[in-house]
Amino acid sequence: MRRILLSLLLLPILFIGCAEFSQVIENQQTGSPLTQQDVINGLKEALKVGINIAAGELSRQDGYYGNEMLRILLPEEARTITENLHRIPGGEALLNEVILRINRSAENAAREVIPVFTDAISALSIPDAFEILRGNNDAATRYLRDKTHERLFSLYQPKIKDSLDKRLVGNLSTNDSWEKLSTQWNRIAGSIAGQIAGFEKVDIELDRYLTGRALEGLFSKLAEEEAKIRNNPRARVSELLQRVFGSREAGRRGM
Repeated sequence: MRRILLSLLLLPILFIGCAEFSQVIENQQTGSPLTQQDVINGLKEALKVGINIAAGELSRQDGYYGNEMLRILLPEEARTITENLHRIPGGEALLNEVILRINRSAENAAREVIPVFTDAISALSIPDAFEILRGNNDAATRYLRDKTHERLFSLYQPKIKDSLDKRLVGNLSTNDSWEKLSTQWNRIAGSIAGQIAGFEKVDIELDRYLTGRALEGLFSKLAEEEAKIRNNPRARVSELLQRVFGSREAGRRGM
């Protein structure tokens, strides 16, 4: 009889531990409960940590260019140029210069990305926070992408555009280098020989393409940092992060 009564008393606790996980999470290390505000503050801090690290790494020299996974190459529409570089005097050198300058522009623009995320982080709701906490390794990154991508693109593109116009090396801008490369190619494509060969002229909005690729790299790095915080206790750089994500692990084990 006593065992039956004990089971009945424990049943609501077990129910809270799983079905009402979004209301109270028990920290198995300290035994102290996490409040809803603890969780939302912890998620905000995790986002800020991840963004600072990702933006910091990408804004360094070779942050994009030195990373084979994130290096920005010419868009697919420019394949007609890259496949026929031998037809352009100094084409290979021009291409390498353009790609380097494109990545330098992205690295320069990455320095300005942190303030853009501020509103999305501050607007994180309690339901959003618990959904992110219980989500996959990139749940916070996907939330941030969904909430900010359109606005981030419109705010980030002018920075990219400014970067493309900045004089970097040899008093040339990225746009200057791209214009030189594409102009030479279009001259060939527009010639009688080029028309007979079926070459097409290339007309690309480089700033839009670059903005999209730069943001892809940014969110990729952010997802990488988020996964570290979720799975590696050493990446939890504050007591709050340790408690929140430690509780997430404990909650999953209990379920």
